[in-house]
Amino acid sequence: MSLSVDATVRRGTFTVEAAFDARAGETVALLGPNGSGKSSLVSSLAGLLALERGRVELDGDVLDEPSSGIAAPPEARPVGVVFQGLLLFPHLSGLENVAFPLRARGVGKDEARARGRRLLERLEVGHRADARPRDLSGGEAQRVALARALVAEPKLLLLDEPLSALDVATRAQARELVRDELARFPGVRILVTHDPVEASMLADRLVILERGAVTQIGTPEEIRGGPRTRYAAELVGVNAVRGRLERIEEGAGRLIAGDGALVVPWPDWYTGGDVIALVRPVDLTLWLERPEGSARNVLRGPVTSVAIEGDRARVRVGSTPPLFAELTIGSLERLGLRPGTDVWASVKAVEIEVLPT
Repeated sequence: MSLSVDATVRRGTFTVEAAFDARAGETVALLGPNGSGKSSLVSSLAGLLALERGRVELDGDVLDEPSSGIAAPPEARPVGVVFQGLLLFPHLSGLENVAFPLRARGVGKDEARARGRRLLERLEVGHRADARPRDLSGGEAQRVALARALVAEPKLLLLDEPLSALDVATRAQARELVRDELARFPGVRILVTHDPVEASMLADRLVILERGAVTQIGTPEEIRGGPRTRYAAELVGVNAVRGRLERIEEGAGRLIAGDGALVVPWPDWYTGGDVIALVRPVDLTLWLERPEGSARNVLRGPVTSVAIEGDRARVRVGSTPPLFAELTIGSLERLGLRPGTDVWASVKAVEIEVLPT
């Protein structure tokens, strides 16, 4: 069983173009910033938003192909969806919410409720079967929404930001639940998220969407090893600067980007065109005064943000090009860094990795 997507979707003036495949038994995450087109794409797979052109095929059956006049309605698609914000029917109990997809497919009331109750019991929320959504906790509502998506035994499971409605305390436990249910589900699994931690924990492959287009596809390890855009690089914790190379001396060149330049090692394979330079945040050193030494890259700019993550701090610098550094909390406090602080950033050319685009 597999899913094949080659789709163009339009919502207002915004267009999403995406092509990717997914196999049964693997979880594919659609990962991207807000407004990148993830939810529009999921809505089209669920039959809630028409394709403008392209083709969607699931397990050998064409669900959508505008050129052939094929557009299966939502209720005819073997697709289960957990919507962003969960979207439980407020006037129905938890059990009635879960039974709804079966009732919509013509299953009798008693059978639909029995199947729904078994699933709620498996998800450890059977005791809340008679509660309305407003009376459920965030974690309970998430389990009911997941049960509703699974009850009709779909071939494709779509999870659209399934944890976004949960508070931080509930999210970790819910993530474990989602991981277990994804592993149990035998069909094709598509997870939509903007959270790189969530994607790396739950997905086998990532499809990165930016501004309505797929910019990279690969396993988390492949994308960590060679991010192709600045967004992808920041997801996996590195700086990426794209530009063209000009040789300045034997073994070294200058990468000229749209927002600055860096001195980098000259790659033997380079024959022209754009390249990507990767700078690890731990290799970037911050100073309050211009540093002395052998570093070929010394940049100046204001601190634009400071994010604390455990015992480390990520400091963004508005240099040219803009970069972010990773340092200890002790170093952050010693330097007194905060947004607006003017700093120097240095990195050796030999510590920069150059990749083809």
